[in-house]
Amino acid sequence: MVIEQFKASANMLDEDPFDSTGLHPDPTNLLAQEHIDLGILKRLTGQSIISADQFDKELVLEICKFAALLEATEIASSRPLTGKIVITAFFEASTRTRLSFESAVLRLDGKIISIPTGQSTGVAKGESLSDIGEMFNAYGDLVVVRHTDTHSIEEIMQNLRLPLINAGNGSGEHPTQALADWFAILKWKPGLIKEHIKPRDQIHLGILGTPGSMRAVNSFLRMSILFQSGIRKISIVSEMADPLGPELADRLEKSGIAFEITNDIHAVQSDLDVIYVNSIAFLGDHYESLNSRFKLNKESDLKPDAVVLHPLARLDELDPLLDETHHNLYFTQAHGAVFVRQALFIAMLNRFDRLPKKAFPFINH
Repeated sequence: MVIEQFKASANMLDEDPFDSTGLHPDPTNLLAQEHIDLGILKRLTGQSIISADQFDKELVLEICKFAALLEATEIASSRPLTGKIVITAFFEASTRTRLSFESAVLRLDGKIISIPTGQSTGVAKGESLSDIGEMFNAYGDLVVVRHTDTHSIEEIMQNLRLPLINAGNGSGEHPTQALADWFAILKWKPGLIKEHIKPRDQIHLGILGTPGSMRAVNSFLRMSILFQSGIRKISIVSEMADPLGPELADRLEKSGIAFEITNDIHAVQSDLDVIYVNSIAFLGDHYESLNSRFKLNKESDLKPDAVVLHPLARLDELDPLLDETHHNLYFTQAHGAVFVRQALFIAMLNRFDRLPKKAFPFINH
């Protein structure tokens, strides 16, 4: 009853609010589970987000529930980020990630100072990232950084005193992408929130990619381990003999999750419930398409209710003809990133007191 009243008061629509193809689960599926715990979310206040390893399951769940509330609520008129300036420093090319972060800020009435390319900064003259970090302290309240160098975050944080979000560091990690990934999965299957899940309700998770070389897949796999109670098996499909590397392999082995590594997609795809696809890897100084012989299309032997995720941009590993099917969860994945990043901004800058009153029934203070 509370959910139905909330939908009415929040002007929730039955049809897809993005007016796009694919599967778009109702975000209130997550709000029906349990209240949002602000005490857990406030662990992020003033903190930086560098790696998926910083998160435990309870924090991921609260972020996703909070993002669901933001997706289901008209919040722009409350202006939670009024008076705050976010610096988006993208030293590497980006479309979705940069625009997603900036949309999240602007929809909360914050302001943006943007570096769209490293060539527009003193880096082009040889300036160090640590010096740039020192300058950022005077210019904004929070910094979002993407860079081609895996060690860039460590360098810029030497002098930075503002909270920072790692939006992708070379071949390292992309933790907020992993949050967006799991936000999409939990909206689709909210029962994965539970601690004790019956075997028939567990998922077989497939990863078509190379976690050791792809930062989005790296962070996704690290975060997936947190949901081990809901994962029956993980199948990693890669043309590389060692797609994980020793640290990720050790972490996966210690998790207790059954897993396999294969180079034959046809051997596993008909049993997969969630398929995470990526092909673009950043290999030190250039982009390269890995696993290009693995492709998904409308003829692929997929379970009728299987869903596909992709961090985008895609090449020919994911046929656009799948866009029109209910296997397509990747558009929801991309759309939902805005709300996940809104949730992070509000939490990191402690602007919970600016939320609209209609959100309060779903929040434990």
